[in-house]
This record gives sequence, structure tokens and C-alpha cells, in this order.
Amino acid sequence: MQPFKVIVLGCGSALPTLRHGASSQVVEVRNKAFMIDCGEGTQVQLRKARVHFNKISTVFISHLHGDHCFGLIGMISSFGMLGRTAPLHIYAHSQLGPLLDMQLDMFCQKLEYDVIFHPIETSESKIIYEDSGVEVSTIPLDHRVDCCGFLIKEKPTLPHLRRDMMDFYGIPLCYRNNIKAGADWTDPEGNVIPNSRLTQPADAPRSYAYCSDTRYMPGLWKKLKGVDVLYHEATYCDDNDKLAAKYHHSTASEAAMTARDAGVGKLIIGHYSARYQDESMFLKEAREVFPDTYLADEMMVFNV
Repeated sequence: MQPFKVIVLGCGSALPTLRHGASSQVVEVRNKAFMIDCGEGTQVQLRKARVHFNKISTVFISHLHGDHCFGLIGMISSFGMLGRTAPLHIYAHSQLGPLLDMQLDMFCQKLEYDVIFHPIETSESKIIYEDSGVEVSTIPLDHRVDCCGFLIKEKPTLPHLRRDMMDFYGIPLCYRNNIKAGADWTDPEGNVIPNSRLTQPADAPRSYAYCSDTRYMPGLWKKLKGVDVLYHEATYCDDNDKLAAKYHHSTASEAAMTARDAGVGKLIIGHYSARYQDESMFLKEAREVFPDTYLADEMMVFNV
């Protein structure tokens, strides 16, 4: 099974602190590296995480608050100084397009690679990226500005060949793709060997959902049902539930309720308010609702 992992670069909220960086993650799946959000200082965090700059092919921006996008133009500039030639794809709300063009004209006039902007509609669930192995969909969220999360899903793969059976029946290499696609094998004596004897079931497709920023949405779980790993913002604890409602954020227990109702495999919480010095209370509140909860922290890696 190929690696599918989430690298946390920043998990703080809007106000900078010495404890946490602004929101950003790298998701590595099927030999690709996607970035989700790009808060201030993200390129420094990439260095600390030892993620090679040229690995990042695509950036998804959840919404246009600075702690989720202020690091973008600096990162683009650094990519250029390092001699990048591969295109960089940016998916974000359409309002970022003109601003990004202005910044590129001002600071990045001699880039030797293309920055390709893809406007997205944050108010609907829609596939916005797709290749042979992965698809990425938007998840509408409820924040003070247009905002969406992202669902990254592997596509189903073909069954695994049983190497012992391939060798036992002497099946030539040129026929093996047909068997992976479901064909039986007929040996030289005319005996038909069923496909089920020659293959093992494919690995189940895995999925990761990123939900930040949003107030608690009672029906959100329906769009996250069965996700293997969910990252959900938990800006406040229950002691500040009124602030969470006012600023359209979630509490740790509300994030856990979403995870519980969706039946996810694992919950990661982050986007902590700067008013908290000890995140253990986030974990305690969330685990009372959903035990398989973990605190995000910079440089942590979570396997999906």
C-alpha cells in the first residue's frame, strides 16, 4: 500500500503565537504532494518538515483570511528563486485571482514556471481536481466569509496478483494485466483457472477530509461519512462557546460530535485560539465525545 500521509505545518488560528504557526498542511498521496492552506511562514515550515519545494504540485486555499493564505506569494517567489519549472496550480475562491495576478506582476515578474489559478465555488460539493489515482472535492462550510473544506479520496485500484499462482501456472507477463482486469486464465491443457484464484482483493480506497474554518454544522457529517481521517477546526473549548458562535468557529466537543456522527476513523483537531496556553483541555473535551481524537502540532505526521 502506497503512503498516504498528512504533514502538519501550522495549526494555530489568526493571531500569531510562539507555539503554533498559521494554518497549512501537506498531504502526500499516490506520489503527489498537495498543500492545503498557506498561512504566513509556510515556506519556513516546509523547510523544517524537510518537504522538498518541488514536490508541491497543487495548493488548495479554503478561504481568504490571512492566516490561511498570507504565505502564498512568498512561497511562489521562493519556488522561482530555486529554479522551479513545473507549473503550480492554485485552487481558491475567485476573489483571490485578481489579487494574485497583482502580486505576481509586482513581485514575481521573471518566474520560469506557470502559476495556474483555478477559481472554485465554495457553496457546493464538487470535484475540483482529478487524476488517475486521486480526486479532490469541496466541502461547503459556514464561516464569516465564503469557505470550504476539502475531501481527498483515492480512486479504487485493481486487485493484486497472487505471485505464487502466477508462477505456479507459468502465466506470461503479457497476460497479467488482463487478469488484474478480471480475466480468467486458460492453461495449455484447456483448464480454466478462475480469476478469484489468481488475485487478492484490492486495498480499500482511503480518504482524508480537511474542515477549517467553520461553525458547528449539524448536517456536515453527511458529507464526511466513513472518512478515514478528519481534520476539523477546534478554535475554542466549551468555556468560550459564545465566542465560537459569534466568530463562526467550532469548539473541540463540536468537532468531536461531527466526527462521531460521521463515523470517521480518526479525528485531528487544530486551529487553536491564542488565548489557550494548554491544549490538553481541547483533547479532554473532544475525547469525551469521540475517543479516537488527536491534537495537531507542527511537524506531526498522521498516516491515513
